[in-house]
Amino acid sequence: MPTALIVDDDPDFQAAMAELVRGEGFTVETAGSLVEAHAAVKIRIPDVVLVDLTLPDGSGLDLLSAVEGPGAPEMIVISGHATLDNAIEALRQGASDYLTKPVDLARLRAILVNVARRRDMTEEIEGLRAELRGLGRFGALIGGSPMMQQVYEQIQRVAPSNATVFIQGESGTGKELVAESVHRLSRRRRRPFVAINCGAVAPNLIESELFGHERGSFTGADRLHRGYLERAHGGTLFLDEITEMPLELQVKLLRVLETGRFSRVGGEQELPVDVRIIAATNRDPHQAVADQKLREDLLYRLRVFPIALPPLRERAGDIDLLAEACLAELNKDEGTRKRLSRAALERLRSARWPGNVRELKNVMHRAFILADDEIGPQQLPDWGPVGAATAGIAADGDAILQVKVGSSIAEAERRLILATLDACGGSKDQAAKILGISLKTLYNRLNSYKGAPAPAG
Repeated sequence: MPTALIVDDDPDFQAAMAELVRGEGFTVETAGSLVEAHAAVKIRIPDVVLVDLTLPDGSGLDLLSAVEGPGAPEMIVISGHATLDNAIEALRQGASDYLTKPVDLARLRAILVNVARRRDMTEEIEGLRAELRGLGRFGALIGGSPMMQQVYEQIQRVAPSNATVFIQGESGTGKELVAESVHRLSRRRRRPFVAINCGAVAPNLIESELFGHERGSFTGADRLHRGYLERAHGGTLFLDEITEMPLELQVKLLRVLETGRFSRVGGEQELPVDVRIIAATNRDPHQAVADQKLREDLLYRLRVFPIALPPLRERAGDIDLLAEACLAELNKDEGTRKRLSRAALERLRSARWPGNVRELKNVMHRAFILADDEIGPQQLPDWGPVGAATAGIAADGDAILQVKVGSSIAEAERRLILATLDACGGSKDQAAKILGISLKTLYNRLNSYKGAPAPAG
């Protein structure tokens, strides 16, 4: 619970203020003089001090120097004889705000709400720092490498502001997790976090999904629809794969960033919206501008604070942390106690990970399914032999599997089954349907693969 110190020599005013501040969820201490106030802050530094400018033993401004430095409280100066010079001097000496008697209750409540928010944010940041130091974590992000610690520092710095954030990184590096971390450490964390993948929505639907539409605006629009932008009001809107957004829609988004207003499809009225935009792409944004996939003026508005996510192959030392974290989560979900062998960890470290953390998670999930008590190298891809099967991504975005000519039918079948299971996130039901085989047949095949080296990809 946040704490407040009220310093005033008028007992009636002091009691009334204490009651109001307690009503906002604060623990309250009181003092009637500078001497009592100094004694109180030596025992415990509060989150906010509300101090009268004129006290029996001096000026309330004298208390400012006693509580300055790291961890200092918010200082709110109160005066019954306010002048412009007094207010300017109080702010110059470090006061956060200046109130006059009788106190404006709405303004006081707003100040206290902000103090409580900043305190919560500070505690959360300190908790994340401690977690990072001890476990190589930053919220949902995992990694203790210098490159990831630099990312954590950037998140920490930009989160409290309202600046737009532009995240660039290869597919599977965790761009949405970074966006969620920025939101969770911001003043908007109690409001919605709304994410949309611009490449996953059909071009003819994305405008309606983003901005919403009015009833009757087009065929099939039988009711008013509030889009992602409106649903994120007060919070954060994450636009993943921003370069896949149609150029004509990018113009409308730019207007929202410039004016804070938008119109639903089919609507004539402009509506205000308070939303923080975080955008992400796996492309080089300047190349996307050159290829006319991204408007240059929109890039400038989105890229106020860029964050570049390193690929997994450049994060030395993070493989072990990520693999163990994946395994711990799978063990928790399945109620098992499987473990990784030293040889398996060495095999994981040797991979190039073109699919980054997402690929590592899929590999771990497949190995978990194949292993009994311990995951060894035989449950992992070998990634090594020339001519081995390799997985990749086709031009249309679909996964592909290449098999060397001369491989046996049994080997090709094994590689196809395991790659399909991998693509389905470990769902055997879905994999069986895609492969056109019964679930029993799939289980029989998987059982027969145990103990044999797993294919690459």
